[in-house]
Amino acid sequence: METKRCFPPVVDTRTRVLVLGSLPGEASLAAGQYYAHPQNQFWRLISLVLGENIVRLGYAARLDRLLAHRVGLWDVVAQAHRNGSLDGNIRSHVGNDLATLVANLPALKAIGFNGKTAARIGLSALGKNATDYQLIHLPSSSPAYTLPFDSKAVQWRELAFALA
Repeated sequence: METKRCFPPVVDTRTRVLVLGSLPGEASLAAGQYYAHPQNQFWRLISLVLGENIVRLGYAARLDRLLAHRVGLWDVVAQAHRNGSLDGNIRSHVGNDLATLVANLPALKAIGFNGKTAARIGLSALGKNATDYQLIHLPSSSPAYTLPFDSKAVQWRELAFALA
């Protein structure tokens, strides 16, 4: 089973909302980009949150716009064995040091968990620090999670309130 590794965090000292995924899927790892699978709804959902369509921008510009809106990205899993892209296939994972990251984000108010696996692993990694932030459990943006887009969007819009 192949070892998969996450990308570096996309944050700065102004980050107010941190969105945590589990571990990049195959398409993302191949592209070296967060949420690169064309059917992953992350960029559409976050565009609704930001009130700005960033879907058509290049990847670097998307990340710049996220940071400009005070939104950061990272994953809860630093590395793991996983066949394919499904979270259910994650084995022998090593978690990211979320507690240290959030301690170094002075403007952080909320953490959004992109899916159940991200929430389960992320809450465990944050430990007692989790109570310092608004925690938002989001339906996964993955195409494997078949909840209709409009239903996902209702819950993802909660992030916008944390940015206000």
